[in-house]
Amino acid sequence: MRSLEESLAQYAASHRDRRNIATHFLGIPLVIFSVVLALALVSFPAGGIPVTLAAVASIGASAWYVRLDPAFGAVMAAVLFLMCALASEIAARVPVAAALAGAAALFFAAGWALQFRGHRYEGMKPAFLSDASQLLLGPLFLCAEAAFFFGTRTALRRAIEQRVGPTVARRTRTDAAGAR
Repeated sequence: MRSLEESLAQYAASHRDRRNIATHFLGIPLVIFSVVLALALVSFPAGGIPVTLAAVASIGASAWYVRLDPAFGAVMAAVLFLMCALASEIAARVPVAAALAGAAALFFAAGWALQFRGHRYEGMKPAFLSDASQLLLGPLFLCAEAAFFFGTRTALRRAIEQRVGPTVARRTRTDAAGAR
């Protein structure tokens, strides 16, 4: 398993334009919530308690995040827990077909549209097209970017910027070509 620094640097290489990062702050949570909502519609009994696939997937993802970084992992676990709770409420109150339609159209499609728009600003293809594991790193990248914004984890930020350069207001074609 790659280190946190290596993983985030690989993801960050195609996410240096602030406009792209901004679209990801909206798009990634929408996509994640769409998946959580769809998985919350499927449950099975475990010791007499209904357990959703959303809970199982969130526990697995949280464990992976905690292995990469305990602090970021705890934040990711809390976010996933809140998403599971909201998805369970929706699943309990909305017909399955309507919940799936909402997950697909409102959250999944809108979330990806935002992210692809961001990559047009960036001038680079999305990271997951080269490495599918980057799909799991997107949420962790946002967690790290939020930490950087609030002035924490400066050593990690410096290490990433040393590898892939700083975040810029607008990435030029020359910047994007050099990062490929």
